[in-house]
Parts: sequence; structure tokens; C-alpha cells
Amino acid sequence: MAATLPYLSTPGTLKNAFEKIKAAATPPTVNNDFVESKLKIKGGAGRAIPPFLKKIGLVAGDGKPTTLYERFRNSNAAVSGNAIAQAIRHGYRPLYEVNEYAHELGDKDLKGLIVQVTGLEDKNRVVELAHSTFKKLKEFADFEAEAAGEIDSVQEPVAGTGAPRDRRTTKRDAEVIYHATFGALRAHLFRGSRPGSAEVDHLVQFCLSGIAKPKRARV
Repeated sequence: MAATLPYLSTPGTLKNAFEKIKAAATPPTVNNDFVESKLKIKGGAGRAIPPFLKKIGLVAGDGKPTTLYERFRNSNAAVSGNAIAQAIRHGYRPLYEVNEYAHELGDKDLKGLIVQVTGLEDKNRVVELAHSTFKKLKEFADFEAEAAGEIDSVQEPVAGTGAPRDRRTTKRDAEVIYHATFGALRAHLFRGSRPGSAEVDHLVQFCLSGIAKPKRARV
């Protein structure tokens, strides 16, 4: 199914918006008044900023700044840059579902990927704007900080605890659970048998007990 990617009609406003977001205090709500009075971006270009920030995860649906917003304002360049890298992965998830290194693609390949996931024509205005907006966001992103261990990778909550978990650890645990579950099912299919409730309960408990504990976040 064709995907919709976030974009701005004037991608150049991102530089001004991000620089002023860093300089201004974090507001209770990111709305048109904040954009006009603090970011000094007026008219249609300004009104497009809040919904765009929501699409990339810097602002929540109710307009409140998210943790990514707060981390972007961090004076540590690695933390700030990685916040935008995470925002890009969030907002442009359809691209990363096809190529996890979308941010490393050259102009031609990136545009081709956008055409692929959106289903639009190569010369469609939306393709051009999504391409330009993605590139502007990359100017503020640091995809290497996470890999270099300067900060923790993307964090996700552990079910039932509220504690953060490393996404790479989550993926590894999911793969282990997948192989354990389908390995057991394959054995039953081979024997022509069905698993009993005790075996199912044991497998569930085994998988849950094997999930790694989250590491403490570093900033």
C-alpha cells in the first residue's frame, strides 16, 4: 500500500525553526502562536510547522513537546543530533522498512526509494518536497552517535514496567522468541501432534524470563 511521507512546502524554514527551537524555552504546547511569536515564522509556512513536528515525533498529538523535542534542545551535539536521527526514522518509517540505511542513500537512490514507497510519479511535486525535507532534516541529524556508543540507541518501554529498552535488544529478543516458538511448532507438525496447555505455558514463561533487562539510559 502506498505510504504518505511528511514534508514541508518550504523545507528551507526548517533551519530557522530548529535554531529558534533550541534557543527558546520549551513551551507547554507547540502551536501556531508559539511558532509565530517565538520561532518568528508567519503565514502558511509557520502554520505547517506544528503538524510536521507531530509527524516526526518531536511533538505529541496534543501539541506537547515530546522527549525527542527535549533531547534535541540538549547542548550535547551527539544527543541533539541523535534525537533528529530518531525523528527521521519515526517520520519516514516506510523508507526504513525498505532500506534501513535510507539516510546514507545518494540523491538519485533516495528519490527512487521515495517514489517506490509513495507510489507517486518521479516528477511529482510531493516527491520533490519529501526528498528536500528529508535532506534538510539530515543536516541536523547524527546517525553515528548511537553506533559510536556516545549515547544509547532508540529506547522503547518495557511492557508492564515503563522502563526504557534498547530497540536493538528488542529486535534480538523478538528473533529468539520467534525461533523458539516456531521451532516447537515445527516439531509438532513433523510428529503430527498438538502442543498441550502445559507446554504452551512453559514456552511462554521461558520466553518472558529470557527477555533482557533494560540498560540505564545515558545522556
